[in-house]
Amino acid sequence: MKKTNKKKKFKTKKSISRRFKITKTGKVLRRGSHVRHLCRKKTKGQLRLQKKDKEIKGRLKRGVKKALGK
Repeated sequence: MKKTNKKKKFKTKKSISRRFKITKTGKVLRRGSHVRHLCRKKTKGQLRLQKKDKEIKGRLKRGVKKALGK
C-alpha cells in the first residue's frame, strides 16, 4: 500500500464564516456588539465606534483561521 502525505481537508464552519472576515493581510475581523437595540441611550460616538469592525488577536485568531481552513 502507498502512503500519501496529504493533509486532511476540513469543511469550513459556516457559522464562523458568517461572523468573521479575513483580510488579504491575514487579519481576522469581527463586528461590534450592542448596536441592535436600546440605541437611544447610547451616544452617537459610541454607536459609530461599535459599528466598525474589530480585529481579533492571539489564540482566538488562530482558532478562527483553522475553522475557516486558512
